[in-house]
Amino acid sequence: MELLKGLPWRRAFLAVILNLLALSLSTTALLGSYWCTGTQKVPKPLCGKSKATKCIGVPMPPDTGASNVSSQDVVHYSWETGDDRFAFRYFHTGMWLSCEESMEGPEEKCRSFIELSPPAERGILWLSLGSEMLYISLLLISFILLMVEMLHTGNPVCGLKLNAFAAVSSVLSGLLGMVAHMMYTQVFQATVNLGPEDWRPHSWDYGWAFYMAWASFTCCMASAVTTLNTYTKTVLEFKRNHIKGYDGSFKDQPQHHQCFIQQQISSYYEPQDKPLHSVSEGVDFYSELQQKVLQSEPELGLDEVLGQMIGEDCC
Repeated sequence: MELLKGLPWRRAFLAVILNLLALSLSTTALLGSYWCTGTQKVPKPLCGKSKATKCIGVPMPPDTGASNVSSQDVVHYSWETGDDRFAFRYFHTGMWLSCEESMEGPEEKCRSFIELSPPAERGILWLSLGSEMLYISLLLISFILLMVEMLHTGNPVCGLKLNAFAAVSSVLSGLLGMVAHMMYTQVFQATVNLGPEDWRPHSWDYGWAFYMAWASFTCCMASAVTTLNTYTKTVLEFKRNHIKGYDGSFKDQPQHHQCFIQQQISSYYEPQDKPLHSVSEGVDFYSELQQKVLQSEPELGLDEVLGQMIGEDCC
């Protein structure tokens, strides 16, 4: 079992690091509200005691206080024209919330992005949110499987199976993440054109959370490729070394023993009409045969092992 003791821990550790990085980035991006940022063009408010900047200054006549006419009935004149009458307030939007700068103070005003999106696009937005949550869930499952594989060194065959399941989970999560990001982009662009008039941005661009989400997708697929590479290379080396071990270990054995081993090994490679064996079945066979023959208990002889497996039949 020297081969299994020397598993490529570097590749396994790299896969765990990439998976953990993808999980952290995707979770941060989902909870953040900076997928898209930009400015909104809104009319400037009138200047007052609480507002002295980004407002329209209106000179008040000196006898206004003594007059009985309310300030709402007074006609205000302003010399500002064109874009000078408007202010450009900053806003940022995520999957859950859309926050914009308040023109009356330093605080922000946040609204639900689901309510801002057009009714026809809300179904796609919910699908995007669901896919994003499944993406994170599968990443977490893949991370747990990889950690169990690294810590569970007693049974190498189980380790290979855990590695395979982790690779499949990573690939599926990456596909779901890609679909979720693309659907959100479609919904946001539709909201820009068909959303409420008081929200439609004047200019916008993608924020750091958007790039973080795609970086998470990249790390996820890199982890899946690394895990698949580790599994495939380990299985191929396992088969090659065991086939060489059988050729060298059974040269001095009786003819019917050699014939039996050759039949069992060649059955996985000869083209037949039977369904093809899976890789895991081949690994199970080689592991079982090595444990019972090469590393069997002293009281269990080779004849007894072969008799149990083929029912005392000769080649």
